[in-house]
Amino acid sequence: MTSRLNPYISFDGNAREAMEFYKQALGGTLALNTFGEMEAQGTADDDKIMHGMLETDSGFTLMGADNPPGTEHQPGNNFAVSLSGDDAEQLRGYWEKLSDGGNVTVPLEKQMWGDEFGMCVDRFGVAWMVNIGQPQG
Repeated sequence: MTSRLNPYISFDGNAREAMEFYKQALGGTLALNTFGEMEAQGTADDDKIMHGMLETDSGFTLMGADNPPGTEHQPGNNFAVSLSGDDAEQLRGYWEKLSDGGNVTVPLEKQMWGDEFGMCVDRFGVAWMVNIGQPQG
């Protein structure tokens, strides 16, 4: 297995809903493990997600989980998930789904550097950047 870089997002009790949303938006295979499956605690937190991983047909990997029981959720504004490439149709499709119900902060349109680029915050508060580069050839 080669090394890979991917985001890992912490959620405040809605990791299942968020990860299922990302699967719907990006496609692929979603694996979810709950705290109850891993630790068999018998508590209200048993159904929360201890680890989730979405692997898409496009080669993206997105991981996420609910905060462990007893820890405080501290949302940050210091990260974004970036999707980039030159398959304009595919990237526009992702953009439409991810921005649906969220807030577009930079419309997906041609920028001064020649690529189409947009930024949005999805309905779960996660910032996304989409960059559609010109095909090399």
